[in-house]
Amino acid sequence: MSADPVRATPRAAVTDPAASAAELTVRGILLGGIITLLFTAANVYLGLKVGLTFATSIPAAVISMAVLRYLPGATMLENNIVQTVASAAGTLAAIIFVLPGLVMIGWWHGFPYLLTAGITATGGFLGVMFSVPLRRALVVETDLAYPEGHAAAEVLRVGAGSRHGAADSARGLRVIVANALASAGFAILTQTRLVAAEATGFFRVGSGASTLSAGLSFALIGVGHLVGLSVGLALLAGVAIGFGVALPALTAHAPVAGGLAEWVGGVFGRDVRFMGAGVIGVAAIWTLVRIAGPVLNGIRGSILAGRARSRHEVLPVEERDLPFAIVACGALAVLVPIAWLLWSTIRGGPLAGSSIALIAGALVFVVVLGLMIAAVCGYMAGLIGASNSPVSGIGILSVLAASLLLVGLFGRGTPPDTTQALIAYALIVTGVVFGVATIANDNLQDLKTGQLIGATPWKQQVALMFGVLFGSLVVPPVLELMATSFGFAGMPGAGPNALAAPQAALISALAKGVLGGDLNWTMIGVGAGIGAAVVIVDELLGRAGLLRLPPLGVGLGIYLPMAVTLPVVVGAVLGHLYDRWAGRARDAEGARRLGVLMATGMIVGESLWGVAFALIVYLAANDAPLAIVGAQFETPALAAGTILFAVLVGWLYTRTRRAVREGQAAA
Repeated sequence: MSADPVRATPRAAVTDPAASAAELTVRGILLGGIITLLFTAANVYLGLKVGLTFATSIPAAVISMAVLRYLPGATMLENNIVQTVASAAGTLAAIIFVLPGLVMIGWWHGFPYLLTAGITATGGFLGVMFSVPLRRALVVETDLAYPEGHAAAEVLRVGAGSRHGAADSARGLRVIVANALASAGFAILTQTRLVAAEATGFFRVGSGASTLSAGLSFALIGVGHLVGLSVGLALLAGVAIGFGVALPALTAHAPVAGGLAEWVGGVFGRDVRFMGAGVIGVAAIWTLVRIAGPVLNGIRGSILAGRARSRHEVLPVEERDLPFAIVACGALAVLVPIAWLLWSTIRGGPLAGSSIALIAGALVFVVVLGLMIAAVCGYMAGLIGASNSPVSGIGILSVLAASLLLVGLFGRGTPPDTTQALIAYALIVTGVVFGVATIANDNLQDLKTGQLIGATPWKQQVALMFGVLFGSLVVPPVLELMATSFGFAGMPGAGPNALAAPQAALISALAKGVLGGDLNWTMIGVGAGIGAAVVIVDELLGRAGLLRLPPLGVGLGIYLPMAVTLPVVVGAVLGHLYDRWAGRARDAEGARRLGVLMATGMIVGESLWGVAFALIVYLAANDAPLAIVGAQFETPALAAGTILFAVLVGWLYTRTRRAVREGQAAA
């Protein structure tokens, strides 16, 4: 790490070609805003329906290139601004993991526009401000993978290179397209139910039970290829702890409820996931300790950059963040509308008498916890990608902390109307912090893309604020539409077609549990103990010069469903084997680059199809609009899907290796 984080050059001595290139343009911001309308609405519906959202940066980059290439003066940097705006807005849709809880508990009877937009926007703006100094610490001065950031950068580079006829770019484009078509084609087949999207089995282990599950997802294989072997093995260790040890042990002492799948699934959601949250909590604290130095260095670098500007010196493009004074003042200014939002929640109610203490405490909580969460989420995004980063786990930890603070102020056993007000207050505070988490999780991924293609950081940071603004304007009406059209499971008057909103249901239940005194603290404590042990093991491996075991990766392996983590592990192993082969090639760097493009194509194809399918589901008001066979075809679909998936993965890797050999022969 350099002792001087900022390098400046006298203005007269510098000619900066990047400064004159089209980058932060009005048409780029407007195009990003238009794409936002589609992606945010799709993510809101999909998240409420099945608890999943999709990353929007790569689809936005592809759409942007398709549109801007027909306009004069379009550049790769302008395309990057479009995807930055759209991805920030699409990411804000994750606020649905918190806010529907206010309707579920009966505090809200809809989604008041100003309050909903305000909670979403203020958290998002704080996320942008907090991530500015973190860019130096977590993007510039680390070797974190940021898989989707690398993938988006490769998409932008190949798109720009192909327009200029570069042979290498054309070859790379063919690799991306072939992998994207295979990925999207398989994802489409899974929606017809002719092939399975997931291979899952449940089995007894002594007096208990467990499960073995793997999603047949090319996007997850691609993410695994990009994150590397160390993270993959950490995830595998988490899977072994959660599903190989904890789940069989816990089911052995749990009453059998329903069939085997319901029994195992219930224990996983009720116990194992809380254990995983405990591991993530300890790992997050340790991560903060480890990155405290680089974060402080990043803040120092921002201050020094501001001083360099004041001396009329020109900074290199990659050093031009928003000035620290603007970041600090902007963050403080956002606290004013947050205070108003909190006051509007408690005025005239049972908490009004304690409003000053509640609002002051919440503002301190948002700033302190927001900074910590921004750092942890940025680190997790760098570790396994923004799509796979468990921001819902961060939401769990946030609502636990907020609820505990309220218990400290008011105690337990309060009257029912006071308890409901406390739960609502905890959820709104968590909503603001969650906005910080989701934006920091996404922002640093976008800033990594910018670093790789030579973008100007401050221009991206401005674009991110536009993305937050667009997203916060779109989320409230979509949520209101979902509430009035379907309702949410658990809310008063919910019908048979109510949307599950699983994360919102869990987070609101946690607030009730803490304030009511019946939360599962035992499993959180067990997880914390496991997290401490993993931290020690990781440090010992590091000192011995061996492959490390990132504690957050272990926590994610326990917390996330095995169907998500196991394909990432497989992709990490395949990527490691491919890179070993590439290292023996004549042009090792070029061979590895084609491997990155292959993984990028896998992510691109499934991501684009995710956008299209979310729209189809929304228009059809049916979560399986393309299904052409029923449940009776499950066994043949599982066999066909597993075989086809394995064959396609093998073929794509073989095809990429052949492309490497052809490129070397032509050189």
